[in-house]
Formats: sequence, C-alpha cells, structure tokens
Amino acid sequence: MSGDPPAPSVPSYDELAALVVEQAALIAQLRAELEQARARIAELEAQVGKTSRNSAKPPSSDGLAKPPPKSLRKKSGRRPGGQGGHPGSTLRMVDDPDVRLRHEPGPCGGCGASLAGRPVARTERRQVFDLPELRPHVIEHELVERECGCGTRTKATAPDGVDAPVQYGPRVSAAAVYLYSGQFLSKERTATALAELVGIPISAGTVGAMTARAATGLDGFLATVRQCLADAEVVGADETGLRVAGKLHWVHVARTDRYTLIDCHPKRGTAGIDALGVLSGFAGIVIHDAWAPYDTYTDATHQLCVAHVLRELQGIVDAAPAGSWCWATQAADALLALHRLTVDAAATGTTVDPTDLATHTRLLRHAAHIGITQTSPRGTKLMAARHALACRLVDREADYLRFTSNPRIPADNNGSERDIRMIKLRQKVSGCLRTLTGARQFCAIR
Repeated sequence: MSGDPPAPSVPSYDELAALVVEQAALIAQLRAELEQARARIAELEAQVGKTSRNSAKPPSSDGLAKPPPKSLRKKSGRRPGGQGGHPGSTLRMVDDPDVRLRHEPGPCGGCGASLAGRPVARTERRQVFDLPELRPHVIEHELVERECGCGTRTKATAPDGVDAPVQYGPRVSAAAVYLYSGQFLSKERTATALAELVGIPISAGTVGAMTARAATGLDGFLATVRQCLADAEVVGADETGLRVAGKLHWVHVARTDRYTLIDCHPKRGTAGIDALGVLSGFAGIVIHDAWAPYDTYTDATHQLCVAHVLRELQGIVDAAPAGSWCWATQAADALLALHRLTVDAAATGTTVDPTDLATHTRLLRHAAHIGITQTSPRGTKLMAARHALACRLVDREADYLRFTSNPRIPADNNGSERDIRMIKLRQKVSGCLRTLTGARQFCAIR
C-alpha cells in the first residue's frame, strides 16, 4: 500500500565485513584499556594495603588505622609473658627502710581491756614506697678572703664547676637532659616539668644550653664507639627520615649488640653513610635491608635482612586471591624454617643439620624461580617490583642465608631498627628539630 514505510536497506557483504573489522578493533582497544585499568587498580590496592607489617614502611606511617599486631614468627610453644629466670619488676620489701613507724592496737577486741604492757604476739610489716619531698637543694659556697699582715688579701678558690654567683647544679642539668633527650619532651615542656615538679625556675634556652654541653662532652666517647664499630666483626646499618628545620634529613645508625652510633645528615645515600664514619673501608659483615647504597661498600661481606624480605613477601601474599597457592608463601615458610634451624642449633650448641638446610634452601630457590616465571611480563610497576624481589632471592641467595653458616651473624637487622625507632617517636611526641646541630646533639646523647 502507498502508506507503508519503505523497507530498510540490507547491508552488503562488504559493509558487514567492514563493520566486523571495526568492532574487532574496538574490542581489542577496550580489552587493552581494561587490562591497563586492572593493572592500575592492582597497583593502587597494593599501595593502599601497605603497612609496616607487609612492607618497608615504618610503624609511624600506619597512623590511626594501624592494623592489629601480627608477628611473622611461628609459635614457639612457650607460654606468653616472662620466661623462667626473668628477674621481673615486682615491688619487694627492703630490710632497711628509711623510716619505721610503730602502730599499737587499741583495747582488746574481746573483753575491751587495755593492752598496754602485754606481750607482742606478732608484728605485721607493711612498706610504702614514695618519693621524697621534691624541692630545690641549695648549697652556698662562701669564698673567704683574708688579709695578711703584709697587706695582701687572699681569697679562697671556688670548687670545680662553681663558676658563677648563681647557677644550676649537675643534677638539674642531668634531669633536663634526660627529660629532653630520654623522654622526648620539648625544651619548653622540659622547663615546665622541672618548674612544676621541683620548683626550679628554668628557661627553654637553658635546657638547650645544658643539652649542648652534654653533647659536647661526648666527643671522645663517640670517637671510641666509632672505632669499636669499625673494628667489629658484624655491624648492622640502617637509616630513617627526620624532619629538621622543616626539611627531610636522615638519621643513620651503625650498631652491634654492645655499641650504637647515631648521627643526622641531610643526605640519605653514601654521603650520609660515610659521614657516620663506620662502613668506609669496613672489612667485616654488614647487615642491611638490601638498599643499593650499602652494596657500594665492596670491602664488606653482606647479610641481607630476612625480616625485611619477609615483610615484602607478606605483601605479595596479602594481595593474592584467597585460598590460592602463592610462591611468596613457600619462600617465606622456607626462610622461617631456616631461621628456626639456626636458632635451635645455637640453643643446643650443635651445627645446623645439612640435610634440613639443603631441603629448605631448595624450597626457597624453587619458590623464587616460580616467582620469576609468574612475574616475567613485568607489564606494570607492581609486577616489576615483584619480579625484582624474586630475582633478588635467587641472585643474592648467599647473602640472605649467610646466617645459616655463621652463628655470630644475626638473620635480621631488627637491632638497628629498634635503635632508631626512638627517633621517630621523638618526632611524633615533640615535632621536628629546629637545627641540624641540635639534631646531631640529640642523636649523640641517644
């Protein structure tokens, strides 16, 4: 009929073929964009999921959303709390109290008769530990001047340290330095605490002067510690950031179980490490977290921190699909097993069983090779970082496992991290330091 709409035109074969080609190209483009989006999402999720438990981030960066503590160690079978032989810190009675107060009973609780002169059946002791009254203890030195018959006047010499008409004593200086450097109070709060607790008026500037004098007196001590560390067989090294004068500086540490040297420097790399004065020419074993500048000290032998790489592996495990096998899990279990072997051998005074050592080393090596294969595309920064970790486990296996052949080498660098952790706590409590000189003085006293 003349009123019906015209029939739609049927596309030709060539038009359909061109449409299919166009749509195939669009699908390929969308797939590529989807893969990029997925990779970016994975990177962002991994970045957001990083904590001090599964990465190299310091605990201070966890903020208010700090995850519940979760140790990477396995159960030891021991009960929690202090172990046998631990001295504890329970308040105990002393045999010679400063004051004894004798309390007599009233009338008899039975018949009401007076107990005066009656024999003592038993005495119960109770002791109260308290602080003495805190008040300034002022010592006056009178320098007598006498006149001789010849007309010459001679005045007595003041004792050492008594240099002014009015001054603070050594205990006040020690308390100020302790509160400032030991308990991380600011100079103003240190002055306030001394004024309110003891009644000694003191200014923030005086606290700073006392701290500077204390640090200056440590020059010889620091030189001795530096030399002891340079001569040591095993040294741990680490660094952490510190805000000084509104800019990021770096606190470097070198330590053994007996000595610790801490200093602050504007640079994080070899310039700051060299300024500490320990690793230059050091020929012993240095424990570190595999940060590249430490590897430039080729005279030293290296032990890479196992605790640090365990956190890196934990980050991969956390991002893996739930219930799936992950090469990082096998690598971490192998490292933990190797550490247990060395701890048990040291406790029993024996050597590590070579069969067990070979078994767990092989498991670690196989896991790392699987990790290299699974991350080989390295199409994203996240995949490249995981690939580098797997390659590092293979390429530097000897540096990670050096502790298994020498019981004097710790498997981790936790001691260094503990030594500089208080620096971060100081920054959290009282903020950044105002000058590099003040920061170096604070580190010297620490």
